[in-house]
Amino acid sequence: MQMSDNIKKYYVYIILTVNNKLYCGYTTNLEKRYKLHCEGKGAKFTRANKPLKLVYSAEYSTKEDALKEEFRIKTLKRTEKEKLISNFETY
Repeated sequence: MQMSDNIKKYYVYIILTVNNKLYCGYTTNLEKRYKLHCEGKGAKFTRANKPLKLVYSAEYSTKEDALKEEFRIKTLKRTEKEKLISNFETY
């Protein structure tokens, strides 16, 4: 096992719901967390607003950095979130 395998990673993500709402969260396991949202077990918001697709994610090396970014994204206006998503989708 490589040394880098032991380093915990944190992810901030945005989900687009079927009714065109955006949900932002953070996790240590992006694939598992998204699956939980799709199964209706992820968050109260995504139980009421079914996920359509994951539209944004970013990786952080500390929980603190991920939580700061999650908070920053949650304070953005919808148009600013859409710009962030469009920049992500171009890569």
